[in-house]
Amino acid sequence: MTTKSSTEFARRLTDIAGEVSGFLDDRLAAAGGDAAPWPEKLAAAMRHGALNGGKRLRPFLVLETARMLGGDPKAAMYAAAALECIHCYSLIHDDLPAMDDDDMRRGQPTVHIAFDEATAILAGDALLTFAFELLADADNPATPNVKLQLVRRLATASGAGGMVGGQLLDLAAETTSPTEAEIMTMQAMKTGALLRFACEAGAIVAGADGETVSRMRHFGEAVGSAFQLADDLLDATADAAVLGKATGKDAGRNKGTYLSLNGIEKTRARCAELVEEANAQVAPYGEDAALLREAATYIARRDK
Repeated sequence: MTTKSSTEFARRLTDIAGEVSGFLDDRLAAAGGDAAPWPEKLAAAMRHGALNGGKRLRPFLVLETARMLGGDPKAAMYAAAALECIHCYSLIHDDLPAMDDDDMRRGQPTVHIAFDEATAILAGDALLTFAFELLADADNPATPNVKLQLVRRLATASGAGGMVGGQLLDLAAETTSPTEAEIMTMQAMKTGALLRFACEAGAIVAGADGETVSRMRHFGEAVGSAFQLADDLLDATADAAVLGKATGKDAGRNKGTYLSLNGIEKTRARCAELVEEANAQVAPYGEDAALLREAATYIARRDK
């Protein structure tokens, strides 16, 4: 059943996706500053990887958390765009032949197919570094202390103890037999770390106290786990044409996942539990958190 809040969430997610894409489009077009001009091919590959659609869910969580807590929307946009650059760089690299070896992303050729492998690697590298350029930008109205916190936390979430380390563990799961606990740790690093950061970042931009930042961190951890389990379900059950990328990859590689250990129904049940855990974290905010609660439900039940 469609509710008023779910309709509002869908509208807001679409609006934010457009706003973030527009912001990134402008910033990528104006980039360079005092440095040498970007090579045309590299800039085109970066734009292909960053501006080829996508739900912009991570930026949504930054911006909606900041809105709920009274943060500056412009400062929140810089944090949201920086996070999306990290996410897009990770997708470019994940799609490479040495990793997941995918030809399609969001219904379009992946960057190494549209350009070439070397250019794709460099485009990912450039988006990674551009993320921190955005956070430190002089036009970003966040205070120096907030910028420093965001730089440190984003670096931690995206590095060896977060997304990058999780990706290595995910690749290893194709040739080993990880336990359920090891799988959940890997997923919390690979996927959950950036979603956790998204919610933390919105609270930090808003100048929230430590308890509130911690509460939003736990919200992000729960939705991050739900997101990865939903990804596993989509890989096992979705139509590739609808999803916009190949499906059935995990089973084809005998990869150890929560789903491979526990089956579809238990995975769906765990997703539902994680939504409840996430919603409990934002319960004190009442109706102000309605869109975040809808985001948690969407993450667990999405069909692409």
